[in-house]
Amino acid sequence: MFERCDELVAENDALEKQLQDPALHADPKQARRVGKRHAALRPIVETYREWLRLGEDIAAAAELGETDAAFAAEAQSLQVTRDEVAEHLTGLLVPRDPLDGSDVILEVKAGEGGDESALFAGDLLRMYLRYAERRGWKTEILEADESDLGGYKGAAVAVKAKGDPELGEAPFDRLRFEGGVHRVQRVPVTESQGRIHTSAAGVLVLPETEDIEVDINPNDLRIDVYRSSGPGGQSVNTTDSAVRITHVPTGIVVSCQNEKSQLQNKEQAMRILRARLVAAAEEAAAAEASETRRSQVRTVDRSERIRTYNFPENRISDHRTGFKSYNLDQVLDGDLDPVIQSCVDTDMAARLAGE
Repeated sequence: MFERCDELVAENDALEKQLQDPALHADPKQARRVGKRHAALRPIVETYREWLRLGEDIAAAAELGETDAAFAAEAQSLQVTRDEVAEHLTGLLVPRDPLDGSDVILEVKAGEGGDESALFAGDLLRMYLRYAERRGWKTEILEADESDLGGYKGAAVAVKAKGDPELGEAPFDRLRFEGGVHRVQRVPVTESQGRIHTSAAGVLVLPETEDIEVDINPNDLRIDVYRSSGPGGQSVNTTDSAVRITHVPTGIVVSCQNEKSQLQNKEQAMRILRARLVAAAEEAAAAEASETRRSQVRTVDRSERIRTYNFPENRISDHRTGFKSYNLDQVLDGDLDPVIQSCVDTDMAARLAGE
């Protein structure tokens, strides 16, 4: 039934031997690759071994059950447990995206709605930062363009896991479903008559991974420098420290001005550019996939409205999965797992149906 698992067990054992070899850790990049693969295989191997053990226990109980009814009942109970384990193992064996296990660069941009949209973009950014904190992830603001009222016209944040997360627990595994248009319904701070307005902000989730190589030809880049805008301070508005990089073949443009030096801004912009190119390659591959695969819940398309945040009703609704709850205040404080889990479950169901 699970013939492929024997190969995965052998691979897992070989990886464990590699991880015990001090020579491996002389190459941090290779050590991280081995560690990530081992972390991905571990739950599969553990579940498979549990399934095998239950099979042995069932056989023993069934043999004893021929003379003792209590053992016969135990065999039936163990079979129910083994069926549940088999279902879980089937889900673990569903083919994974090469980007599973990646860290991410998450971008939030204000949409239509002026200052209110920028304020909402700020709410989303804080929500993701608090969610990352709850999960023990490290965050780094790469770029932030603040609005006059304290919101964000745009922001980019790197989210990194600590160590090698379990299968399905890495930043990209959890946040990949956040890409799209997030709509808000509330009374803006600028509204004097108490009317509810609707505005939106866009979210883009980009995988940041060393496992997929992206060849960026320096000759394909147009790099412009200019003076930073925003709040004053040392090196701000006085030197050409801001950097804008255009990747000519794709037309992707990335700007960074948060850091004090031109070199630092260039490094941050290159990180974002690389992540965008990885995401673009992934989208191109997905476009060639089957209709079933394309229709799944995961998306990085900001043109798709995925969720509504209704403040008067304290309600959050995900339009792809039908999820709805009335704890919007808690979600905005980082309690995002139930919403995300509805997307994970829907995606898994689609993957299984496509097998």
